[in-house]
Amino acid sequence: MKNKWKTGFFLIVGLNLFIVIILLSLIMVPADEKGKIQSVPDDSSVSFQVKSNKADLNVLINQYIKKEAADSPIDYSVQLQDEVELYGTLKFFSQEVDLKLTFVPEALDNGDLVLKQKSISVGSLPLPVSYVLKFIKDNYKLPKGVDILPNDKMIHVHMQQLKLKSDVKIKANKFDLVKDDIAFTIVVPVE
Repeated sequence: MKNKWKTGFFLIVGLNLFIVIILLSLIMVPADEKGKIQSVPDDSSVSFQVKSNKADLNVLINQYIKKEAADSPIDYSVQLQDEVELYGTLKFFSQEVDLKLTFVPEALDNGDLVLKQKSISVGSLPLPVSYVLKFIKDNYKLPKGVDILPNDKMIHVHMQQLKLKSDVKIKANKFDLVKDDIAFTIVVPVE
C-alpha cells in the first residue's frame, strides 16, 4: 500500500510540474503579431483626405485670420463665393475706407494654393492691382506662409507653412469654388 501512495504522490507532483512548465512556456512565447502595435519609422506621418464646402471653409478661414492676424492694423475677412473675396477696412485720413479684393484660386501640385488677383477696389474706386498688393505687403502683418507677389498680381499660400496645432500640415488638392469642390490632405506627424 505504501507504494501506491508514493506512486500517486509523485504522479500528482509530476502532473503539477508538467502544468507549471506548460504555463511558463505559454507565457514566454511571443504573442501573435496581428494585434501588436506596429512601430512607426522616424519622421513619418499619416494622411487623411478631407472634402469641404465653401460655407464650412469660410468659418475656418476667418477663425484662423482672427487668431493669426489679431494685431494687424487692417480688419479683414474672407468670403468664398465663386471667387475668393477679401473684405476689409483701413484708416485713411482718420476715416474708415472699405476695401475689396477678388481672387481666382488655384491648387498647385505641391499642395500650395495660389490666389490670382482679379480686382481691387477701395470704396468704389478701382485701383491698380500691383500697387495695392505692394502696399498691403509692406504695411500689414499676414500669417506665416502667406506671400504677396505684387508684380505677379497674386498671393501664394504655402499651405504646409501655416501654423496649426500639433504640427498638422495641410495640402490643397482641389479648390474649385464654382462647383463647390474643395479637397485637402491633412498630414499628421506620428512620433
